[in-house]
Amino acid sequence: MNLLNIKRFFIINLAIFMFCGVFQIQAQTTKTVKISAKTPTVSNSEKETIENIVRDYLLKNPIIIREALTALQAQEEKEKFERAANNLKELKSEIFSDPDSPVVGNTKADVTIVVFFDYYCGYCRKTLPELKTLLANDSAIRVIYKELPIMGPQSQVAARAALAAQRQGKYAEFHDALFESEVADEEVIKSISDKLGLNYKTLKQDMEDKKLDEAIERNLRLATAIGVEGTPAYLVGEQFVPGAIDSDSLAKIVAEQRAKNVKSNSSKVIAETKK
Repeated sequence: MNLLNIKRFFIINLAIFMFCGVFQIQAQTTKTVKISAKTPTVSNSEKETIENIVRDYLLKNPIIIREALTALQAQEEKEKFERAANNLKELKSEIFSDPDSPVVGNTKADVTIVVFFDYYCGYCRKTLPELKTLLANDSAIRVIYKELPIMGPQSQVAARAALAAQRQGKYAEFHDALFESEVADEEVIKSISDKLGLNYKTLKQDMEDKKLDEAIERNLRLATAIGVEGTPAYLVGEQFVPGAIDSDSLAKIVAEQRAKNVKSNSSKVIAETKK
């Protein structure tokens, strides 16, 4: 049973439950009843009658089910957004200050972009290189890379290789090379390592380090907590941007976040001055 059918099943049964409750109350108010601790019961024939009434009503007014499903979906989305926003605040340090997350760009940037990605994600492969264009055009931003290998074992291998390269000071170059390659098997990883002048033996040893798995696991938990459902996904400041995005659109969001930061900082200065 898919999610939509589950929701429909839930709504219909909820409607039956509510109607049953209404009919029970109405039935009890039409005659004198002694107050009792016992729960009122409904006979099988009464239950069947009520269910038939509800069924007929819903069949004649199916829009009610659609309205209920729409309301349920809206409520779920609202709760999901609020939960993600709260988690973003609580996990701010892990998101923006994890020492195991590679950082590229200006370390004193006024706007930070966090990107969750997978080397085997087609959308990531197509759009993530545009971050280089953005960095080249804006020297006041930084990018924090969150390896999120969700597309299989080879994604895990690629992520560990890139994080291992970080230990030799070549993460950005290795990252770019992986996106330029069709695959990330052992031969490709060795080839990239050799071209970048890395110690391949050390790289292989570092790739087996459990600390890399722990770093990746933290990224997976963070992604789940803030509502990341696929790759790529971006955080520009604290604004969540799901899905692929080109450099021009991303630059506009960066500009909006920069303006918000300026306004926020001005407000803080004014507040401090008044103290």
